[in-house]
Amino acid sequence: MTQAQPSSPGGGASGGVPPAPGTGRPRARRLQARFFRAANVPMRAVLGLPVPTPLGRRLMLARIVGRKTGRVYRQPLSYVRDGDALLTPGGGKWKLNLRGDQPVTLRLRGRDVTARPEVVRDPDEIGRLFALMAEQNPAVLRFAGIRDDEGRPDPAKLATAVRYGFTIVRWHLNP
Repeated sequence: MTQAQPSSPGGGASGGVPPAPGTGRPRARRLQARFFRAANVPMRAVLGLPVPTPLGRRLMLARIVGRKTGRVYRQPLSYVRDGDALLTPGGGKWKLNLRGDQPVTLRLRGRDVTARPEVVRDPDEIGRLFALMAEQNPAVLRFAGIRDDEGRPDPAKLATAVRYGFTIVRWHLNP
């Protein structure tokens, strides 16, 4: 007898659809991942321009070096400001390549800046920062799939997502 696969982080977008066998991810999350893979191609081009664009108000392009291969990945990321830092939801595998001692180049509003990533893993701090992010950019709730029926952050879904590795990345900008 096999055990049921646990639901994926923020599985609220699945509409109750069970995960595909062996994946642990609801169909809606797999479709969303496929959509973003395709959408990220033109996003990289637009966000990589040396001039500010309308997309750059909420999106930036991070150049992240692979920890095993040394390959440079250009990852479009949503962000919100928190004082002198930027906050990004860390729901993908890209965050596994971040090291606090290795600065990352961010293309922010058409300019390159360097920042030191801090991966926040404390569940209480993630909850506080995620609420702050949702207040500034409600689309974060939809894309992360961590919202209730009224469109507010759902603490239970957030707790599940954190158990599955969801984090917040706090980018400390270098002067």
